[in-house]
Amino acid sequence: MGRPNEEVEALLQEYADLIAITGGDAFKARAYEKAARAIGGYPADVSHLDIKGLREIPGVGKSIADKVTEYLRTGTVTVVEERRAAIPAGVRELITIPTLGPKKALTLYEDLHISSVNELADAIQAGELEGLKGFGRKTEENILHGIALMQRAGGRILLHIAMDSAEDIVAELSRVTGCRRCAYAGSLRRMKETIGDIDVLVAADRSRPFMDALSELPSTGEVIAHGEKKTSIRTVKGVQVDLRVLPPGSWGAGLQYFTGSKAHNIRTRTIAIRQGLKLSEYGLFEADGGKAVASRTEEEVYARLGLPWIPPALREDRGEIEAGLRGELPEVVTERDVRGDLHTHTDLTDGLAPLEEMVAAAAGRGYAYYAVTDHAPNLYMQRMTDEKILAQRERLRALDGTRHRMRLLHGTELNIGPDGEVDWPDDFLEGFDLCVASVHSHFHLGREAMTRRLVRACENPHVNVIGHPTTRIIGKRPGIDADWDEVFAACARTGTALEVNAQPDRLDLGDEDILRARRHGVKFAVDTDAHSVLHLAYLRYGVGTAQRGWLTADDVVNTWPLPRLRRFLSKGRSS
Repeated sequence: MGRPNEEVEALLQEYADLIAITGGDAFKARAYEKAARAIGGYPADVSHLDIKGLREIPGVGKSIADKVTEYLRTGTVTVVEERRAAIPAGVRELITIPTLGPKKALTLYEDLHISSVNELADAIQAGELEGLKGFGRKTEENILHGIALMQRAGGRILLHIAMDSAEDIVAELSRVTGCRRCAYAGSLRRMKETIGDIDVLVAADRSRPFMDALSELPSTGEVIAHGEKKTSIRTVKGVQVDLRVLPPGSWGAGLQYFTGSKAHNIRTRTIAIRQGLKLSEYGLFEADGGKAVASRTEEEVYARLGLPWIPPALREDRGEIEAGLRGELPEVVTERDVRGDLHTHTDLTDGLAPLEEMVAAAAGRGYAYYAVTDHAPNLYMQRMTDEKILAQRERLRALDGTRHRMRLLHGTELNIGPDGEVDWPDDFLEGFDLCVASVHSHFHLGREAMTRRLVRACENPHVNVIGHPTTRIIGKRPGIDADWDEVFAACARTGTALEVNAQPDRLDLGDEDILRARRHGVKFAVDTDAHSVLHLAYLRYGVGTAQRGWLTADDVVNTWPLPRLRRFLSKGRSS
């Protein structure tokens, strides 16, 4: 189901890790990491490219192109297999622990002969890492937290991976003769950040053709159960998919029931019971006599219970039932509301596409405005200079308004230093239309110091948005520790927006933090942090996360008309 690009990206990233863990050339490891990112974000399918086409991808030289070709032809790469064989599988498992890098994994193996996650956890608890260079108490705590993150994630997969699989399956089943309706449901429809399995529903008079079709898809690796009402398969990527076929007249009730969540469904069934009704996946019925009263659409089912239709992302029993009964359910932000993207990158720093391509792709999405925010100089590996950023500004000004009249904003992504300082002096920052400021280093400052750091950044009159605020990478890196209520209050006080970063492995802020921040009166920016043309489509995941946080269009600054946005970006510096 996954794109060949993603398979190759994972392979090259693994090879980079294997190089690092065996003490190989750090420059070579970084080259493979860069090539992995470039291929993962490349718009064309790499399986259709020859050596020449592969070498046109940024960061892909002859040696890497040869390995990609070998993998696409044979399914393996000899040098990768050799590196794998040289390292115990348990050590390779160690580097999957969030916060534990290849060098530390190698040290643990060589000095303490630790070669599994369980052995490492036991060694920390027994105090065996004491005195080991580079492994202080804070490091041990971070590793234990990383192990806990990994264990909690279990077999769950990221939202976008599940979405790709689900949409492929829905498209295939929709083509089967007799299909009236087909959709995914469950936690995927609620846009949760990770998914355990995928629920797919079909409305049809006969179930067998769909059960057979799912079992026979090329992407199906294993049939777990094959029945008349439900079939479960595991894809070749290891994702479980559960298919249920419903009578067309029960579509609305079934969609409501299988979307969940469990807690939300308990509340709706309780309301039904109080009204002398019974709610199931087949419909809403009178408890006495069993007469059907609603079933064809979700709106019909909710209305009969005395509720408005509740957007799937809100169905978590976090007050949506009470708000619906009071007539106070928010009109949550939608992708159509978003007028522009305020955090994107080009190949001037670590993006994959040139300025002109990113601008053309943004215009193709119908945006009214679009910001380019390449990295600032304190992220040293990007080698940004004053001259480079000013030259980019000139190119951007020349393009302004030339693509479907889309207005272009020149910005930058600043680095928030340990004391809250940012790149460039005030007079230089004055020339930008907006500044996103993000934490990119020193993730383990104490809570008080981290809070001061973020508050000081908010108080900078040139900082408009705090990018990926907690810095988390889902399942890989925990968020930084800060007094978030103090940070949220500072954002509201200073007119600094918090980002809802739409990168699927970030989704930062997450929904629960959004709910807290919203109570402080904070405004938000739903951005893609796009590093390639393909990433612009990640907006849907940021919007889904914003919906889970109950955000309306008025809460999100990049849904506003440009004059209102510009006033917000001025932070009171000018009228």
